[in-house]
Amino acid sequence: MFDIYTIIFLALAVFIFMRLRSVLGQRTGRERPPYDPYSRDTARPPQPASDKVVSLPERNSTPPGAPAAAEEEAPPAFRWEGVAEEGSATAAALDEIARVEPDFDAKHFLTGARAAYEMIVTSFAAGDRRQLKDLLAKDVYDGFVTAIADRESRRETMESRFVSIEHADLQEVAVRGRTAQLTVRFVSKLISVTRGPDGTVVDGSPDTVADVTDVWTFARELGTRDPNWKLVATEAAQ
Repeated sequence: MFDIYTIIFLALAVFIFMRLRSVLGQRTGRERPPYDPYSRDTARPPQPASDKVVSLPERNSTPPGAPAAAEEEAPPAFRWEGVAEEGSATAAALDEIARVEPDFDAKHFLTGARAAYEMIVTSFAAGDRRQLKDLLAKDVYDGFVTAIADRESRRETMESRFVSIEHADLQEVAVRGRTAQLTVRFVSKLISVTRGPDGTVVDGSPDTVADVTDVWTFARELGTRDPNWKLVATEAAQ
């Protein structure tokens, strides 16, 4: 038997349960889980894409049906530009040198030839046989030494000073066997004077700048460790 108080408490319990049910609702198994502020979006399962979504083309993509643009390739640069004319015999001979020595640089050679030209002229004037021996082939060296000895026998002295070297251009290139010969035409401005034993001028002038044109040929054996070119022939040109 329930007393009156038991019945009252049961009624209150039923009332409270019904109120909580109406406020919180029932769990169906489809409720979203509580928000986790430390969870990553990558943990969420991917959502299926809608059939109405249209993918945009990439900015650099080619429209369907349009022909692909052909890439323009720059023509290869002429290796001997500024030294020899394309298709010339000089260019062909330079190519032959480069096949044996791929690092050969014609412009670098001309820079060295200018320096050698100035050094040889001033060394000849000064009678510096040691310097000349390192720069000249034997027969050319012998000719220079003979001229120096003749000058010294007359007790004459010579002075040569370059004002400028205007041009140093390749005139001819030849490869004979393993030997390359490069002929250079030099155009320079030079002050040169030769004095007798008493100091009087016997040739040239200390105050006159002369225009001088020389054609010199340098040679060396290709494929060797010795990088030095030597003067093998000289010619005065007008």
